[in-house]
Amino acid sequence: MWTRHHKRRNTGRLIVPAIAILVLSYFGFHAYHGDYGLNAKARLETRAAKLEEELGALRKTRGELEERVSLLSDGTLEKDMLDEQARRALNLAQDNEIVIFRNRDD
Repeated sequence: MWTRHHKRRNTGRLIVPAIAILVLSYFGFHAYHGDYGLNAKARLETRAAKLEEELGALRKTRGELEERVSLLSDGTLEKDMLDEQARRALNLAQDNEIVIFRNRDD
């Protein structure tokens, strides 16, 4: 009777650790670089700082616009402001007037 002896291979012992290393490396990569990972916090802080600057600029612009609108409101209609806005919009001036336009930065 013939008996066959199989030689044990070492590759069988390496399959489970190899799969475990692949799974852990996958989850480790995404824990650092993923949408909710460690690197995402730095990106969110940078974006939050940028949006805070933009919000400050928008609040300043809104304050300026609210101030100009308050001058044209019904209760406190300032005739000089109304005259200035009408002349600027229509691009008109009388013959004996000198018109000096200034930038808003001045």
